Order: sequence, then C-alpha cells, then structure tokens
Amino acid sequence: MLRTPGAWTFLAPALVARLPYAMLSMGILLLVTQTHGSYGTAGTVTAVAAVAQALIGPQTGRLADRYGQSAVLVPTVLVHGASVGALIALALGHAPAWSLFLAAVPAGASVPQIGAMVRARWIARFTADGPSDASAARVSTAFAFESVTDEFTFVIGPILASGIAALANPAAALVAEAALTVAGGLAFAAQRRTAPARIVQQPGTKRTSALASPGVRLLAGTFLGVGAVFGGMQVSVNAFADSVGQHAAGGTVYGIFAGGSMLAGVLYGVIAWRRPVQQRMLISYALLVLGCSTLWAMPNLVALTVAGLVCGLAIAPTLISGYTLVETLVADGAKTEAFTWLTGAIGLGLAVGSMAAGKLIDGHGPSTGFLVPLIGAGLGLVTLFSLRHLLVAPSAGRGRIVATSGAASASASGAASGERGDAAQLVGAAKG
Repeated sequence: MLRTPGAWTFLAPALVARLPYAMLSMGILLLVTQTHGSYGTAGTVTAVAAVAQALIGPQTGRLADRYGQSAVLVPTVLVHGASVGALIALALGHAPAWSLFLAAVPAGASVPQIGAMVRARWIARFTADGPSDASAARVSTAFAFESVTDEFTFVIGPILASGIAALANPAAALVAEAALTVAGGLAFAAQRRTAPARIVQQPGTKRTSALASPGVRLLAGTFLGVGAVFGGMQVSVNAFADSVGQHAAGGTVYGIFAGGSMLAGVLYGVIAWRRPVQQRMLISYALLVLGCSTLWAMPNLVALTVAGLVCGLAIAPTLISGYTLVETLVADGAKTEAFTWLTGAIGLGLAVGSMAAGKLIDGHGPSTGFLVPLIGAGLGLVTLFSLRHLLVAPSAGRGRIVATSGAASASASGAASGERGDAAQLVGAAKG
C-alpha cells in the first residue's frame, strides 16, 4: 500500500495536519481549566468546539465531494488559525464563559476533515481501474492503516499538548495546534494530483446526502458511543492525575490509552480475518464496553494506566470495522461526506462525554467521570446489536454519477457499475 505511486506526497502533510486534532481538545481543556478554575467550564468549552465540528464537518465533506478538496480546505484552515487565536486571547483575558463558548464554535467548525479526505484519496487510487476484490482488499488495508494513523495522533497529540503546556503554558499548546493545522492543511491541499475526482450528478438527478442511508445513520449513532469514551477519558484522566498531584501525567496516561488502540489497529491490519466485518464490529464493541467497566474502580494512576491500555485495545478494531462498512453503504459522490459523518459523530460524542464527565467530576470527584465512557459505550452496543441488519449494503438505488475535474480518475459507468463496485467492496471486506 505504501509503495503506491504518490502515496507519500499526501500522507506526510496529512500527518502534520491531523496531529493537532487531538491537541485541540486537550489544549482547550488545559487552558480554560487554568484561566477559569473549573473542569465543568473547561469541559463545556471543549464540548462546544466538538459539537461545532460534528455538525459542520460533514457539510465541508459534502462540499469537498462537490467542489474538490483543495477548494474547501484552504479557507477552512485559515479560519481555524484565526478562531483559535481569538479563543486564546479571550481565555487569557479571563473573559466570561459565554464568550469562550462563542469563540469555540468557529474553532471547532473549522477543524479540517483530513482523515476523511485521505480515505477518499485511497479509494480513488485503488479503484481507478474499476472495482474488484483486489481493490476492495487494498481499501480495507488502507482503512486499517488510517485508523492506526488516527490513533497515533491521539497518542502524540495529548502528550505534545501537555508537554508544551508544562514547559511553557497551555496557550502555547494551542498556538502550536493552530500552526500545525494551517501548515499541514495548506501543504495537503497543494497535492492536487492525488485528489479524488470531483463528482457531480447528471442533469435531472438529485444529490443525496450520505446520511440518507440507514446503515450510515446507525454507524454514526454507534460512533457517538466511541466519542463518549474519548471525551470522558480525556477529562477524567486529567482530573484523576490532578487529584493525586501528578497533573502533567494526564496526557501520558491518555496517550497510553490511545497507544493500546494503535497497537490493536496494527494487529487488526495484518490478520487475515474470516469473520464478516459486521461480526467483528459487534465483538470489538462488546470488548470496549467490558474494558470501560473497570475504569471507575481504579485506586491509583498506575492501575488506571493499565486499565486504560486494555480499554484502548478495543477502539481501533471498532473504528476500522465501521469505516470499512460505511464505504460499502454509499455511492462514490458521497463517500467523503459519509466518512465525515462518522468522524463528526465521534466529535459529538466527545463533546457530550467531556461535558458530562466535567459536571460529574465537579460534583462528585474524579473517579465518577469514568462512568461516562461506560454508559456511552453501553448504549452504543445496545443500538448496534439491535439494528445490525442495517449494515448490509443495498443492492440497488444508487443513481448515476459523472466524474469531472481532478487528476485522480473515478468510475463513471453508471448505476450498474456503482452497484457492482459496492458489491465487490463488501465481498472483499467480508473475505478480509
């Protein structure tokens, strides 16, 4: 996969642009906690940014499908840099909490959807010659790789943000986040040759949102639970570390949690799976609930680190399975949007989880915040198990699409070809 011509030209800048994703929420949390003295306020500001990202991110993904990635990405990262700067200034000026909430909206809404755009580029590269079992297998492998990359950013991002905050101050951590986002985003946008073709509908047809698919809605709902795990863990780990006098260790503990997920993602990608991907997602999600059930009872930071590592082992297999499934549920002209709905759902779950954990911690102590990951994952598992039949790709009703401008080619042979491609990808994922 990594020997694919042109792969590194977009992977390297994408890594730079994706690294700040995990730095933003940690940086906001540390800065607002320092300047306003409340985990509840800090968690709520983090939540507002995440909600804005969850709601606006899919819309930018849809625009990228329609107008091209570069046309959307360049203004997005510039707005992000300016809005994060405004948030820093307000926090340092001890502005009222409501002003921080307002500033958090554009900061979160302008987070670039790099992960979704990279996944769309892999699909374009591997299906340029038409759909096949081999191309479906390569796409599945690429999604495993992308999940590992996501988790790598969640390992390094919190540690980097916490380290900068400890060596300098939390404001410097957010400055670094904004600088990396702008620099990496612009460099990624410049790689137009590897961008997927812009997709437009034929005259007389209507563009359908990826969220029209029941399977996509189900996956987005279950990813809310995964986001609640991220959000609840992030706030609770920092509060627990602070309560035992080791505040600087919070980012490291959370990084180890994400490191467990990264390790599981590597193993997931190299194993030749025989179980259908739907079954794999159910199993990994059940293991996630099991891992979250022990967090609240950990007596010290060492025990919490071990429990977090075990819990993290179930994250990447769940995410890889979900992204593999959603790619089979929508037509080519909505894939970037579909990926951003899942990413946005994680962000929305993170928002709710951060806010709920912050309120519990302020009222009842740091250990109670760990109930949020358990409840969020538990509700997600119940939903997934109850509606699992929606994860089977439809056999018809895709509609005709036409590929236009962009160096990467895309299939444009009509509804029948799109359906054969979706079927081949589903078969390939199942064989994996």
